[in-house]
Amino acid sequence: MDEFNPYITKVDIDFWRDLCVREGELRLYQAGDFFLEAGKTGRFVGFVKSGALKYIANDVEGNEQVINLEFTGEFVADFPNSIYGIPSRVSIKAISPCEIYCISTKTLRNRLLTNKDFQFIVARTSEQLFRQVYDRLIESYTVTPIQRYEQLISKFPKLFEMFQLKDIASFLRITPGHLSRLRKEIREK
Repeated sequence: MDEFNPYITKVDIDFWRDLCVREGELRLYQAGDFFLEAGKTGRFVGFVKSGALKYIANDVEGNEQVINLEFTGEFVADFPNSIYGIPSRVSIKAISPCEIYCISTKTLRNRLLTNKDFQFIVARTSEQLFRQVYDRLIESYTVTPIQRYEQLISKFPKLFEMFQLKDIASFLRITPGHLSRLRKEIREK
């Protein structure tokens, strides 16, 4: 799933991966397990060795909305809230069995207080995550749903094998019915 999350090409991935593998512990999550639940402070930053996860938030009616997806070779955390000890507004749930190298946020907070190089890396990572979220926000206003769908499927044709239709629709910010109509319309072209 190369570049589903473009921040990954703009941060020091080797640093974060090596830190999680070297100083963290390998934790196993089954499909449906929470890596983090909304309202709680994240206990870990993780490097996904295998599997996929979804970031979710509930709307005012209590419906689950998919905010982001993470895959093998990416990082999982409510970053930087977890590092700064701020309760999360999102839940992160495994959608398949996952192996994740997890380092405690307590360890990272302590390092943040004493290591200027680490402070720079956290700031750089936070900046890149902000840019990704900001770009997706702008696209949600400037790119039509069918264009967002076509871009998503052209880059990640196996997405429907990994995620439920309702999750993909939520990520695209459309209803499952609208997504079904778009898929049919494209097949008929």
